[in-house]
Amino acid sequence: MNANTITIEDIRATQRRLADYIHYTPATQSPCLTELMNHPVYLKLEHQQITGSFKIRGASNAIGQLNDQQKQAGVVCVSTGNHGRGIAFAAKQAGVKAHIYMSSLVPDNKVKAIAQLGAKIKIIGNSQDDAETEALDYCHQSGATYLPPFDHKDIICGQGTLGLEILEQIPDIESVLVPLSGGGLISGIAIAIKAYKPDCKIIAISMEKGAAMTESQKAGKPVIVEELPTFADSLGGGIGLNNQFTFNIVKTYIDEIVQVSEAEISQAIRHAYSDEKQIIEGGASVGIAGLLANKIQLYGSTVVLLSGCNIDMKTHKAILDGANSLAQIN
Repeated sequence: MNANTITIEDIRATQRRLADYIHYTPATQSPCLTELMNHPVYLKLEHQQITGSFKIRGASNAIGQLNDQQKQAGVVCVSTGNHGRGIAFAAKQAGVKAHIYMSSLVPDNKVKAIAQLGAKIKIIGNSQDDAETEALDYCHQSGATYLPPFDHKDIICGQGTLGLEILEQIPDIESVLVPLSGGGLISGIAIAIKAYKPDCKIIAISMEKGAAMTESQKAGKPVIVEELPTFADSLGGGIGLNNQFTFNIVKTYIDEIVQVSEAEISQAIRHAYSDEKQIIEGGASVGIAGLLANKIQLYGSTVVLLSGCNIDMKTHKAILDGANSLAQIN
């Protein structure tokens, strides 16, 4: 698969389609991180998006492209939480039935938020891969359309609209820090930004525990990685051994991949709350974590993407009180 299968024109067209369905989220400079890093550091506040994460962009775009027959049959997805919530919200807006498959690792607060949107929920196994097997079986039986969390053109184009917003808000950008999971978010952002600023550094950040795309890039092909409990639960899950888009896009466009520890993630959540006045989930904190841990070399004006806020508030309080691992909470 050629990475150029998805073009900047595709993402531009998506931005026009989504204008009435999503928030144009703010970008603000962080005085604290700017002083600490000795470079201008901006926070893209995508955690203020509808449903509390960027996932509504791809979900709305994908559901908006369904034909009448597909809408009648409904949609199915597998999710670590935020994609399912985005699909459930967009499906409800469009009058489409949604079935959301998740593993037992998905936090209860995310499961409950999806249920409140009227989607049908199935909890299967201990990994996203387990849930996906059941989801695909249901699609074959029912004729529903499967909308994966990242490896899908419409999903990637939806997330890519974030890259266009970043360029409009901070034109002199020289590096962007983006959370990395299955790669749909960073793929869309990278295609959008590199089309206009090819020298801009796109830096991916993931957790140390169960980072499937990171391990796949090291191996030179998609590989199976055990999904493990982590503060960055939204970054869990495999990338699929038959990955069609994101593995190659990440390989082609991403300049660097950085991994952060559980303690570094918790420190970043505390920093976001105390110094930036933002409540963010673990997966959204990894860019800040990388900066605070001095794991990232900056190249001038930098944007850190805060991708979601859907953290369990009891977990958030425990982290603020000093917890540096899930073992200290559970």
